[in-house]
Amino acid sequence: MTAPSAPARTAPVSDFPTLYLVRHGETDWNRAGRLQGRRDIPLNDTGRKQAAEAARRLLRVVEPERLAALSFVASPLARARETMELMRVALGLPPTGYAVDARLAELSFGRWEGLTWSEVRLADPVGAAARDRSIWAATPPGGESYADLADRLEDWLTEFARDAVVVAHGGVTRAMMVLSGSLAPAEACRFSIPQGRVCVVGDGWTEWR
Repeated sequence: MTAPSAPARTAPVSDFPTLYLVRHGETDWNRAGRLQGRRDIPLNDTGRKQAAEAARRLLRVVEPERLAALSFVASPLARARETMELMRVALGLPPTGYAVDARLAELSFGRWEGLTWSEVRLADPVGAAARDRSIWAATPPGGESYADLADRLEDWLTEFARDAVVVAHGGVTRAMMVLSGSLAPAEACRFSIPQGRVCVVGDGWTEWR
């Protein structure tokens, strides 16, 4: 049974820092269109190349002296940590000199994890229909809504409150764009988050590099 929809959170966070957000590189599940959520799937060869490309793009945005002063934080999932470490090596930094925070983990898809969207529609048509009505508010069975994700990210932002390079996930990037006030929830949920790119998010704005 699908859990009730969560209330849609829309209020942006005040004094939003500048974040250089990078989605982890590709995995075999990404390539197959499978929902990963909290499943710990490693990068594939394409994903490792995308990590290096993200580092090159970051250097076009941030000067080396400023880069060294930024905080680096990653999701605890292996695909994000591997992306972070490959990026740091490409940037000429020690691979392990970064923090990990569980609040940056991907949105949990609960019992939908491992399925493609076509398989979700067959296995849980009621839940899929609820998600079609509101991607932001719908909660997969045993999982989280985007509103839930935004709540834990707001906790992290309030505590962290400084500019940083963040390597995380597509869902995290979408929620951060909403929390920054740069996109509305419905728009953010439909936004495709590329790999190998840098999403610079500030107070009320977003730029892709």
